[in-house]
Amino acid sequence: MVDKLSINDNRTGKKHELSLLHGTHVNAGSAISAKDLRDIKTSEKDFGVLVHDPGFMNTSACKSSITFIDGDSGVLLYRGYPIEELASKSTYLEVAYLLLHGELPDESEYDLWNADITNHTFLNEKIKKFLDGFRYDAHPMGILVSSLASLSTFYPKSRNVHDPKIRARSIRRLIAKIPTLAAFAYRYSVGLPYAYPDNDLSYSANFLNMMFRTTDTKYQPDPVLERVLDVLLILHADHEQNCSTSAMRAVASSDADPYVSVSAATAGLYGPLHGGANERVLEMLAEIGTVKKVGSYIEKVKQGEFRLMGFGHRVYKNFDPRAKILKNLASQVFEVTGKNKFLDIALELEKIALNDEYFIKRKLYPNVDFYSGIIYRAMGIPVEMFPVLFAIARTSGWLSHWEEMRNDPELRIARPRQIYTGYPDRGYVNMDSRKLKKIY
Repeated sequence: MVDKLSINDNRTGKKHELSLLHGTHVNAGSAISAKDLRDIKTSEKDFGVLVHDPGFMNTSACKSSITFIDGDSGVLLYRGYPIEELASKSTYLEVAYLLLHGELPDESEYDLWNADITNHTFLNEKIKKFLDGFRYDAHPMGILVSSLASLSTFYPKSRNVHDPKIRARSIRRLIAKIPTLAAFAYRYSVGLPYAYPDNDLSYSANFLNMMFRTTDTKYQPDPVLERVLDVLLILHADHEQNCSTSAMRAVASSDADPYVSVSAATAGLYGPLHGGANERVLEMLAEIGTVKKVGSYIEKVKQGEFRLMGFGHRVYKNFDPRAKILKNLASQVFEVTGKNKFLDIALELEKIALNDEYFIKRKLYPNVDFYSGIIYRAMGIPVEMFPVLFAIARTSGWLSHWEEMRNDPELRIARPRQIYTGYPDRGYVNMDSRKLKKIY
């Protein structure tokens, strides 16, 4: 039996029965088809009822089996697996395979997948000439957005998005090449020569190699930092239908190739409200300056003068499961790198916020951005690279959604509606008859 929702239209006295769609998880919610609302009208000329939802705060744009979030309970699942288990037992490339294929790989599948990714890490040499066109101080994220889109011109067959084999090859290329592009963008922005991939290293170790290698000798990252970076990539791999994923889906719905689609997603991530949150955390810690000033800063936050950056979350209402994982990893990082003043300030902020009724009542707890920024900083990764690392991690998630939507029978080119609030129909006024209007 299909569940129904009844709507009584007081304008016409008619009763409308709308079918409810349900997710597979007990807390996945229910939805009605927006098209069914079009049947609720006062006359045949009436356009029908629309859903007005700025920011898509309560609108389902697709059906997906990739990621599930229960914000009230602090649950994050990739393909049904709790994020805590994946972070403690898996690798980033294994999680990327899971997101894309729906199941964890067996040993032979993983070996083939790992080899495929490794064989695609190098870039066409002409891309270096493309990078050379940027200003000397260009932001690495701006370089990454542009260079990702440029890959579309190096692989023109990728435009055939209806061929599964071409899509699979494009996916492997993107996951393999984005760390190289990211590291090249960083080294260009600071005037260092490019460091090429070393395919003897793991995915995360190779990125650290391309970021920090300074001589011709083989680079060997600290195994603790290599593992922590891998976990950070896992934690950021996907997060359902957020701004960047929605941007990717909107662009890809026109049958755009995966390179420009991921570039669009990266552009969404470039915004400080999405990918720059952990950068804001470090700015806040720098503004506080010393542990002694934490108390006075907290009081100003409570008086509404500032926001406490890195605390609370739009989705998670009680705790961010990713933050709990990173809090435990942070101590391992600082054993390798040593503590710094930012860490001391952060720990004092955390202690006060977790025990102050003001923050407890408002559910302002440390989120993933609070810890990730501190960890990245301790590892020597500059602030400008924080959103770039976010993009590296999220690429597997974006591409999982891209592949899922390519196989979705409900796929339509994105075309949101609007509530028109402008002038009604009016006649054209000749230039000599128009009155000047002052604009204040």
